[in-house]
Amino acid sequence: MGRNHRTWHSGAMYHITARGNRKQEIFKDERDLKQYMRYVAMAKESYPFHLYAYCLMNNHVHLLIELIDVPPGVIMKSIQSRYARYFNDRHDVSGHLFQGRYGSEFIDSIFYFLFCSRYIHRNPVEANLVSSPEDYPWSSYNAYISKHNPYQINTSKTLKYFQTPHLTYEQYVTQKPPEKL
Repeated sequence: MGRNHRTWHSGAMYHITARGNRKQEIFKDERDLKQYMRYVAMAKESYPFHLYAYCLMNNHVHLLIELIDVPPGVIMKSIQSRYARYFNDRHDVSGHLFQGRYGSEFIDSIFYFLFCSRYIHRNPVEANLVSSPEDYPWSSYNAYISKHNPYQINTSKTLKYFQTPHLTYEQYVTQKPPEKL
């Protein structure tokens, strides 16, 4: 029995996740992390999409994207297959690097979009890797609170909802998140 086709359309937004096979590490060092982000950049050039947030953890990845002309499967195949070949060659291993196909959660509202952005940026804090999101170098959080944006994260869509004196994006992310949606 084949897999169900995932539906998509131009303008659809997704929280994409990919985990290492058997929850194994998919990044051994900074060189691996940089290479993964190079493949993300290459995919953006070949199959344009908006990247709103990312977080690379040692055994999984989070991406928050908006599609333009190409389904998410094409984008993720480009990134994941290139990275898996690179990783296996570099570390002299073979076999599957990623656990099954990538996960994708359709973003159906601006509230869920903002929640996912916060969730992605808080991931290293919740995993007790850092005490504050800005201390984790492999997420897009610093693109939101500083001028440093090496991977061309589209911050404008998110930040337009925080142009108020009542709540900044930094406050939104660093506040204790709600228990449930």
